[in-house]
Amino acid sequence: MNAGLSARLRRISTGGRYLVVPMDHGITLGPVTGLVDIESTVDSITRGGADAVLTQKGVAPRVHPNKNDKGYIVHLNGSTSIGPDSNDKRRTGTVEEALRAGADAVSFHINVGSDHEPDQLTELGDLTETAHQFGVPVLAMSYARGPGIDEHDADSLAHAVRIAEELGADVVKTAYSGDADSFERVCAATRLPVVIAGGSRGTDRDTVEMVRGAMDAGAAGVSMGRSIFQHEEPEAITRAVSAIVHDDDDVDAAIGTAGLGLEA
Repeated sequence: MNAGLSARLRRISTGGRYLVVPMDHGITLGPVTGLVDIESTVDSITRGGADAVLTQKGVAPRVHPNKNDKGYIVHLNGSTSIGPDSNDKRRTGTVEEALRAGADAVSFHINVGSDHEPDQLTELGDLTETAHQFGVPVLAMSYARGPGIDEHDADSLAHAVRIAEELGADVVKTAYSGDADSFERVCAATRLPVVIAGGSRGTDRDTVEMVRGAMDAGAAGVSMGRSIFQHEEPEAITRAVSAIVHDDDDVDAAIGTAGLGLEA
């Protein structure tokens, strides 16, 4: 690993642990709660302990003044919820554009098992080659999604994360399988740091228990969007997740540290 790649990985993590908050959902879902005033949200979550935030390139000018010296990742593909196929993620930028936008890393989404898997595999392989020429880390968002596929099946998720390593990614994000025992198989499938997605928002305790289970299974952290940026108190929920990821707290201690209410 070259010096630039190592340095940039440190900018988006703490001690090899990752708390990334993706906020690229403006393409997928539109101007939802938490993204309209993205400046305030970025400020809150980075004060709460996030290592990095992730957006599409166009909102970079709104991110940098508010990220409190934390890391920045530019996402390079996308789709919409109102389009013909949300699994059909298309390129939205290049490594060079991400660097011009001030990125410390880039990310790319693939849906293993979908009709679009072949093109997405090719594009991820090409992207990692280009990114590494510039010393830029790649976060692969590798999901098991397609006809007849259980998106939380541990064996399918293990295949998905292994693909990310095979194609040269540096960190891999995938769905949580639902419990620590099955997620151990997912983490064991690759030597890459594995981070979990948050998915649709549940209760505060649901969120923190999921993070605790993933970390117990060997995950390196989270890349959690809506559960954090759509929270009524994004700084507080970030503190709770950070307490698990960075301080190895138990669930009750993490909720207490964050000062979350009875809904937890």
